[in-house]
Amino acid sequence: MRCSVPRPVAWVSVSSSSASSAAASPSGPPTGLAPLSLCAREPHVPADRLVAEMVPPPRFDAVRFGTYIPDPAQPSQTEAVGVLEQFAAGLGPAPSSGSGRRRLFGFGKAPRKAPAGPRGVYLDGGYGVGKTHLLASLWHATPAEPSLKAFGTFVELTNLVGALGFQQTVRTLSGHRLLCIDEFELDDPGDTVLVSTLLGKLVEAGVALAATSNTLPGKLGEGRFAAADFLREIQGLSAHFRALRIDGEDYRHRGLPEAPPPYSDDVVTAAAQATDGASLDAFPDLLDHLAKVHPSRYGALTDGLRAVCLTGVRPVPDQSTALRLVVLADRLYDREIPVLASGLPFDQLFGEEMLKGGYRKKYFRAISRLTALARDAGRLTGDR
Repeated sequence: MRCSVPRPVAWVSVSSSSASSAAASPSGPPTGLAPLSLCAREPHVPADRLVAEMVPPPRFDAVRFGTYIPDPAQPSQTEAVGVLEQFAAGLGPAPSSGSGRRRLFGFGKAPRKAPAGPRGVYLDGGYGVGKTHLLASLWHATPAEPSLKAFGTFVELTNLVGALGFQQTVRTLSGHRLLCIDEFELDDPGDTVLVSTLLGKLVEAGVALAATSNTLPGKLGEGRFAAADFLREIQGLSAHFRALRIDGEDYRHRGLPEAPPPYSDDVVTAAAQATDGASLDAFPDLLDHLAKVHPSRYGALTDGLRAVCLTGVRPVPDQSTALRLVVLADRLYDREIPVLASGLPFDQLFGEEMLKGGYRKKYFRAISRLTALARDAGRLTGDR
């Protein structure tokens, strides 16, 4: 069962030149005749939702250490499971402090003092080796109430700081037993210092940490992010982390067929019209609309959708647009929303210069995830 509380969202209807003219209801996610339109949605997310939703995304609701299937050819995967199981067990029972909402306003028991020894684990591996699966399994296995554990991406954590302020974020998270940070980003030095300082305060309060991360600019040709770089960038926190290397291939393509080729505009449109809860947008219009919605709201942008249908997929024109699309791809993948598209295949979204640049790993992750969602979309056309 999902551990988060109901998600209040204020919806604003905006005009759109997208493939669908469906509008959003001002009082909730759009309902009624398909297709809907992402371009007609402009969600406003309250700060308390950001806190309440710091749990593993829907795709990882049911994952556990027992559902992670290590590759026999990669012993580091089996070793990582054992270490993480011991780490979770060592966190002990949760204290009976106030609820997450009470801590949000500074109530509850005083923060615990940090015990001696490493209080963090860092999962070091390439995209698609199951790092998020293991991170979510650690969250589920930690013996604490859901309100005393937090799970989010680096971007979601920085958005929380922006919504609450630094000191309030420290007070909010200090009563937690565990903070899991997926896809720790070191691309922005300012954000890295901000989050590193936050983590230092949380370690002092006795919060256990777990993280995965993305590659730094200039780290080309690497299938994984180097643990030494992560530990160096978080400066004084390095002593609190044990690095676990997880080798392996991208599981999303291990033994699976190639992604289906793009469909025609007519097929995509017909599928959107025939699928309850599907959205239909022209890809260029969607890219323009993403620039008007803060990335912290991309999850809310997809609320209630059962499929995303896009016409006219083409190469992304610039890096800022590309990075926004990466965030949307992550939110769609987390929520297991299939993507049916016409135009170019997803492996042609990002130009050669982008795929050789500092954000290379993010773009390959987006291609990998969108390809997986394109396979899932086959059922919308009867191909599966």
